[in-house]
Amino acid sequence: MQSCEISADSTDDPLSSGLRRKRQPRIVVIGAGLAGLSAAKALLESGFTDVTILEATDRIGGRVQSVKLGHATFELGATWIHGSHGNPVYHLAEDNGLLEETTDGERSVGRISLYSKNGVAYHLTNNGQRIPKDVVEEFSDLYNEVYNLTQEFFQRGKPVNAESQNSVGVFTRDVVRKRVKADPDDTEAIKRLKLAMIQQYLKVESCESSSHSMDEVSLSEFGEWTEIPGAHHIIPCGFIKIVEILARSIPESVIQLRKPVKCIHWNQSVSKEIERVADHNSDLPEEDKGSDVFVECEDCEFIPADHVIVTVSLGVLKKRHESLFHPRLPEEKVMAIEKLGINTTDKIFLEFEEPFWSSECNSIQFVWEDEAESESLTYPEELWYKKICSFDVLYPPERYGHVLSGWICGEEALIMEKCDDETVAETCTEMLRKFTGNPNIPKPRRILRSSWGSNPYFRGSYSYTQVGSSGADVEKLAKPLPYAESSKTAPMQVMFSGEATHRKYYSTTHGAVLSGQREAAHLIEMYQDLLQ
Repeated sequence: MQSCEISADSTDDPLSSGLRRKRQPRIVVIGAGLAGLSAAKALLESGFTDVTILEATDRIGGRVQSVKLGHATFELGATWIHGSHGNPVYHLAEDNGLLEETTDGERSVGRISLYSKNGVAYHLTNNGQRIPKDVVEEFSDLYNEVYNLTQEFFQRGKPVNAESQNSVGVFTRDVVRKRVKADPDDTEAIKRLKLAMIQQYLKVESCESSSHSMDEVSLSEFGEWTEIPGAHHIIPCGFIKIVEILARSIPESVIQLRKPVKCIHWNQSVSKEIERVADHNSDLPEEDKGSDVFVECEDCEFIPADHVIVTVSLGVLKKRHESLFHPRLPEEKVMAIEKLGINTTDKIFLEFEEPFWSSECNSIQFVWEDEAESESLTYPEELWYKKICSFDVLYPPERYGHVLSGWICGEEALIMEKCDDETVAETCTEMLRKFTGNPNIPKPRRILRSSWGSNPYFRGSYSYTQVGSSGADVEKLAKPLPYAESSKTAPMQVMFSGEATHRKYYSTTHGAVLSGQREAAHLIEMYQDLLQ
C-alpha cells in the first residue's frame, strides 16, 4: 500500500529565507502538452530553477500524437500549422527544417478544409452515384458565401435574429436551404441533391469545430476566432517534432510522466491529511508546511508550490473541476467552464493493398440523400457511422501508401471509440462499397484511429464557443486564482493555460503555445528583480 508523502527540497537553496520573494519560487506545471512545455521552456530560459511538469500519461505532447507505421507518420491529433505570419509553431518548424518535404498539397492558402488540395473531391450519394462536379461547385460557392455571412455577426456587430437561435448551424441551414429552393434554374432533382449536401457540409464543419453539431456553435461569437495570415502547413515527419523541439531544452528530471494529479489545494487550504503527514515528516521545511498551494497526486504525493500552471483540457475541467480544486473554483470560473464547448473529432485511418479510387480523387464525401430535409445531426447509436463525413486520400502515396483518413465527430465519435477495430473497419468498408457503388472493395489491411473523447486525460479534441458563451468566458477561464483587483497584486497561485484559454486562437496549436508563454511571462514579470 502506498503511503502519502510531502515532497521537500533535498538541497539548500542559497536564495531561501522566510521571505517568499528572496528565494526561487516553486512552480508546478500540470500537463506536458504544447501549453505546458511552452510555459516550462520560457520559465527555465528566464532563470527559474525550481520547475516541475506533472504529466498524467506515459508520453509528452498532449493532443499532439504522431504514430509511425512503416515509413509513414500519421497524426492522430494536431495535423495543420494554421497560418505562418507570426505563428510560433510555424517558426519553430521552419527554423528547424521541418517543412522541407512539405508538398504543395500540404501547403494550403485560404480557408483550410479537411481534405488535400490535390485532385478533386468526389461527392457520392448513398445510392452509389457521384454528384456532378458543376453541381458541387455551385453548391460550394453558395455555402462559402453563407459561411462568410456567419463571420459578420461578430466582426461587424450585426444583430442576431431570433430565428437563428444564435446558432451557426441553424442560420446556415436556413439561409442555404431557402436559396437552394428559390433557384429557378435547378431541377427538383438537383435541388434535392443540394439540400442533402447541406448536412454533409455541416458535418465537415462540425469536425473542424470539434462540436457535436454546428447547431451548438454560437453565431454571434463565431467570427472572433482569428486566422493567422499565410499558408497552412503539414509537417511530413510528424507534428510531434514540434513537441520534441520544445522539450529539447527542458531537463529530463523536470518532467514526471505517469503522474496524474488528484487535487490542487490552493489559497492555503491545507487539508487535515496534509497537516497530519507534515507533522510526521521531520525533513519537511517549515516554509513548505505553510505553502499557499499543494498539488496532491494520485500516488498520494503532495507537492508544495508557490505557483501552479494548469494546462489540462476544457473537457477535463468540465468533468473534474469540482474535485480537482480545493477550495472549489469561484462561480464565475465554473460558469465559464460550463458555457464553453468542447467535443470530440476523431480520425479513422484505413490502409489498403491497392487504391480503389481514381488518381484524381482526393477525398470521398458522403452525402445521404434522405437527409435533404433533416434538422438534426444526431443519430441512433446503431447508426453512428452516418456521422462520418468523409475519407481523405493521403497524399503523396509514395510517403503514406494507399491510405484513407476518415473523420467523425460528436457523440457518434464516442460510440465509434467503444467499437473494436474489426467492427469499425468492416462498417467503413461497407460504407465505401455503398457510396462508390463498388461491392468488391476489399477490407483494409490495417486500421488506426484516435479516441480523444473517451481518454480520461483529454475528454475531447479542442474547444469552441458554444451557444450562450462568448470570448469573455475564455478570459474568465484564463484568469488566475485567487482573484485580485489588479494583475500586479494578484498572487497567481493557480494559473490557467491551454488552447481553450486563448480568446482569438482557441482550438489551435499556436493558441496552446502562446497561452503557455503568456502565463510564463506573468511570472517572469512578477519575479524580475529576483531573476536579474
